[in-house]
Amino acid sequence: MAPPTVPSLASRGAPLASSAAQFEALRRLPLAREFEAALDAAGLPPLRPTSIEIFQINVGKLCNQTCRHCHVDAGPDRFEVMTRQTMQLCLDALARTRIPTVDITGGAPELNPDFRWLVERCRELGRHVMDRCNLTILETPAHRDLPEFFARHAVEVLCSLPHYRAPSTDRQRGEGVFEKSIAALTRLNAFGYGAGDPERRLVLITNPVGAYLPGPQASMEAEWKRELARLHGVRFDALYCITNMPISRFLEWLIESGNLEEYMERLVAAFNPAAASGAMCRNTLSVGWDGRLYDCDFNQMLDLSTGAGVPNHIRDFDLAALESRPIATGRHCFGCTAGAGSSCGGKTT
Repeated sequence: MAPPTVPSLASRGAPLASSAAQFEALRRLPLAREFEAALDAAGLPPLRPTSIEIFQINVGKLCNQTCRHCHVDAGPDRFEVMTRQTMQLCLDALARTRIPTVDITGGAPELNPDFRWLVERCRELGRHVMDRCNLTILETPAHRDLPEFFARHAVEVLCSLPHYRAPSTDRQRGEGVFEKSIAALTRLNAFGYGAGDPERRLVLITNPVGAYLPGPQASMEAEWKRELARLHGVRFDALYCITNMPISRFLEWLIESGNLEEYMERLVAAFNPAAASGAMCRNTLSVGWDGRLYDCDFNQMLDLSTGAGVPNHIRDFDLAALESRPIATGRHCFGCTAGAGSSCGGKTT
């Protein structure tokens, strides 16, 4: 059975489709301290980049799934898609730098009609390319050849999978998602992914199914490798454990389930200065589907763009200015700095 088509916040006109409403929902909470105060106590304000090492491109919000935890509010009913013209601006900017890694995300980035073209152009520039894949897209007729395409272009594939058993995965992502995910992973394995080859790197990404923090990444990775191999004969190279961010559809779930205040208190209490120091916003530049620039993918979804006096659009790209900018922060940032830390690359400490 296909995953249920649940309307996105945007398409159903939900109040939390507005970033202002999300900020207000977080602002009303009686937290022990603000994020900026936590940074100040850690000797970190204002938070600034170390250097930009990852050029993250969000090529659109169109997706074949509507997951309840999605911070992008992506889905089949979202049609914001990056044009080839904007992609070319990204490539022009990239070519003027030595930024080594391009991180392509979405939505389901593979649904952008120019996805393969973008991958090929980035590889021609000699950059390492990562694709953030939801796995089920690889089981659709138009995309079944993607494992071969990825292998041919040495694309690192980062795949979302809530759990190594079906019930938890399907509860978060829709009935039948786990079965399709395992089928996709099996085909990626058939093309050499997950066997330790740096040009066929396969990473799984898990978010907790509920209002709690992820477990220890190293021990979870060992458990997942053992169980996926035992149960399904699937192998992979690494597991990233990512904290659910209190924004967008996960924020809606937290409010509806009565878990918001307790979850935020948990994040605040678990603030880790080392995690804040290594947060992804310090080495990543995020480019939105329309070319606007952000400190990270989460700020992008909250429409929190780079600040005044700093390039706000890829057409105005200036590496030196962007690497010296102050990073915009807020209460949602406690999600990236709790415990071992969380980012698009898993734990940060």
